[in-house]
Amino acid sequence: MQLHRLIPIAIALGLTGCQTATDGLSTTTAPAEITGPAAGAIAGDMAGRFAEQAGSTTTPIKMHKDMSEFSVALEAALKGWGFAVVTDDKSAGARDSTRPVELAYSIAAVDGQVLARLSTDTMSLGRAYSVSNGVATPASPLSLMKRN
Repeated sequence: MQLHRLIPIAIALGLTGCQTATDGLSTTTAPAEITGPAAGAIAGDMAGRFAEQAGSTTTPIKMHKDMSEFSVALEAALKGWGFAVVTDDKSAGARDSTRPVELAYSIAAVDGQVLARLSTDTMSLGRAYSVSNGVATPASPLSLMKRN
């Protein structure tokens, strides 16, 4: 089998192994080398794919916020797609009784590529990116797993 056909399978298998028990979703930070325009491009692409799959932007998104450039870019990209983003202990507002959807994210450098993942309790999205000279471009199709 050709290597380019194995990449999406490897990503899907990796994503299925990232499921956690019902105690919550895990979040990791971006590696130090994923910064600036590359972090923004990856966050923008993943937020767009998340918006396509999530459908409604009326439910707030809760995400753990760290100070990595990817976390900041992801929050801005989600807001750009119309999502209200709640970080850590901040509430969505006293008048809004809608429970936020928890969004976990991870980004990791593996074998010369960057693997990005966004997960909620009902779906996981993943994609590999090539990063060269600070520019990130998709290197694989989007991997999507929906849970009931």
